[in-house]
Amino acid sequence: MDVYVYGNIPNGSGLSSSASLELLTGVIAEKLFDLQLERLDLVKIGKLTENEFIGVNSGIMDQFAIGMGADQRAIYLDTNTLEYDLVPLDLKDNVVVIMNTNKRRELADSKYNERRAECEKAVEELNRKLSIATLGELDEWAFDEYSYLIEDENRLKRARHAVLENQRTLQARAALQAGDLDKFGRLMNASHVSLEHDYEVTGLELDTLVHTAWEQEGVLGARMTGAGFGGCAIALVAKDAVEFFKENVGRKYQEVVGYAPSFYIAEVAGGSRVLD
Repeated sequence: MDVYVYGNIPNGSGLSSSASLELLTGVIAEKLFDLQLERLDLVKIGKLTENEFIGVNSGIMDQFAIGMGADQRAIYLDTNTLEYDLVPLDLKDNVVVIMNTNKRRELADSKYNERRAECEKAVEELNRKLSIATLGELDEWAFDEYSYLIEDENRLKRARHAVLENQRTLQARAALQAGDLDKFGRLMNASHVSLEHDYEVTGLELDTLVHTAWEQEGVLGARMTGAGFGGCAIALVAKDAVEFFKENVGRKYQEVVGYAPSFYIAEVAGGSRVLD
């Protein structure tokens, strides 16, 4: 193959550019060589590339979203079974604003692998009394009941984030199905609080963007996205408030961090495909 790649995903922003390139390459090969592959096969190959070639012990979420995405739909995914559902995502008079810290985030150099190891160790400790493969099998009450088994304070916080984030995802699905964007926005906020204090993967730049976003008129919710320690955050913002939002958040960020962030409006569209 002789391939020219052009993209407008900001370099080092943590917006799944590696997964995008993996799935793009798979779609090109599929088209050129008339490969008879299920889309899920390409998604799995993309994850394998991330794990065994790049060396990042990541999950399958990025590749799945890029390979299986659909117009105006959120993907509800069980990463253990790969069962999924496309949930209607009607943002009404709101848009998703991506807030780029403009601090590069190198995933392989981040704390991603360390956090995963901490959660896996917590599962080992919980299994002295339980029989679980992942933290996602627990709800908040079961976790609360057996959390005394986790011997390290940091592991306790990491595990609590994983359990509660899973429960927030269940609630978010129900909120979107009910068209309750206010509830969805509050869940975004709660997610960031947990990522900041329990999982500890945010930092000054992301926290400044998100905390400032919470203070703005027309904002339903905001949270970091990606693996943290730089990269991007997202906010759900009323369309008619976007310009004031960018001005106010940008000014505060410049004051605190010392340089400007960037803003992009995201559209919820289909995944990797051949353009006619």
